[in-house]
Amino acid sequence: MKKWIAKALVQKAISYLPFRERVNYLFQKYVTKGVDLTDEHFGYKIQHAKDHIQYLLRYGDKKQDNLIVELGTGWYPVVPICIFLQGVGRVISIDIRDWTTKAQQLVAINKFLEWADRGMLAEYLPNPIPERWEILKHISAHPDQYSKSEINELIGLTTLVADARHIEAIDNQSIDFICSNNTFEHIYPEILRGILRDFARIIKPGGVMSHFIDLSDHFAHFDHSITIYNFLRFSDRSWELIDNVIQPQNRLRFKAYKLMYQELGIPITAEDVRPGSLDLLAQVPVHPALQEAYTREELAISHGYLVSKFPPS
Repeated sequence: MKKWIAKALVQKAISYLPFRERVNYLFQKYVTKGVDLTDEHFGYKIQHAKDHIQYLLRYGDKKQDNLIVELGTGWYPVVPICIFLQGVGRVISIDIRDWTTKAQQLVAINKFLEWADRGMLAEYLPNPIPERWEILKHISAHPDQYSKSEINELIGLTTLVADARHIEAIDNQSIDFICSNNTFEHIYPEILRGILRDFARIIKPGGVMSHFIDLSDHFAHFDHSITIYNFLRFSDRSWELIDNVIQPQNRLRFKAYKLMYQELGIPITAEDVRPGSLDLLAQVPVHPALQEAYTREELAISHGYLVSKFPPS
């Protein structure tokens, strides 16, 4: 049995259990090793943060008091720490669960310090604010002095457990910038439409959104015997049987996200895609319904940014 099939079966079974998110976390931590903050994972995250900050500064206001929403808090506050160090705003990070522990906060902080010591951080964060860098050093040196909530306050982070379709804690037209990383692909289309509608409600006139989407089959991250296009071989019905609610993959292609934006009246100011590999795609018998809906080039796109500059009032 291929590794990806075994993982799919296990996660499908876990999805029916009580406390399924906690069980899945333990499964990924101790079996698949999918939650460790490796150098590779950290590098991806800080690259995304660098890109988001650049989009904010290019299309939004160049100020220090931007109010920023991050969709998908995840296990490690890497993007909020980058925003804190660069001094471009405070972050409200929204997720359906509170995934982050104090231990994981410290892992993230120590990874920043480690990369700085190794001379690897400057490429991503060329000019961190010295006083804020000292705050990270002090937290790392004296972790027992701080609670999880106190660390969040020091790094300018507020975490919000909420359904992002109805963010009642955030007022209309109050947010300067909204971003996400590797999140959209885990949200089913009707739910994502609701989230984008509420984003359009909370963002200020002239505000900016930047979302990074991974369009690859995430099972290929774990099982290198399959390509990143493996899930395109299945019909919607077959994929529904394989997919699970704890780590879903909607299989939407980049064109589908653009059409969703158009449907909702959300502007697309910039897009940046990785074209993927037509040779790898050719190894997969793509389902006829997908072949009819997309060109091969559209199917092959593996990752992409969608950036929106909302019109001023």
